[in-house]
Amino acid sequence: MQVILIQDVDNLGGRNELVTVKNGYARNFLIPQKLAVEGSPSNMKQLAEKLKVKAKKEAVMLAEVTKVIDKLKESPVKIGAKTGTSGKIFGSVTSLQIARAIRDQKGYEIDRKRITIVDEVKELGTYKASIDFGAGKSTELEFEVIGE
Repeated sequence: MQVILIQDVDNLGGRNELVTVKNGYARNFLIPQKLAVEGSPSNMKQLAEKLKVKAKKEAVMLAEVTKVIDKLKESPVKIGAKTGTSGKIFGSVTSLQIARAIRDQKGYEIDRKRITIVDEVKELGTYKASIDFGAGKSTELEFEVIGE
């Protein structure tokens, strides 16, 4: 019997996936537990429509992410830090400071947990950080630490 999974089921498949199972397993467990629905023609049409809408949303999101990446690569983000006489900064630059600088200078809200600083920042200069947008999209961000 073919069923469409409503939720992820261990050792069987993921959500919105069409799988073939034994009749008893479908009738006695999957369908009563609301883990799956029967693979009827009307349910297949609904699944196709859901997948089409999901693909369209992902395409829009992918275009938005590409636009953000292009905007971030235009120019380095400048981050101010208090420094001593030798050019070393007090403390270090964190992903939270980078996220705030992106929000203020570029106008995009990026979660600080998505930002990873490549090198430890202890002096003035230009450094790199990587931003992971998910769905296999990531970019390198160049930022400059300047003295206040």
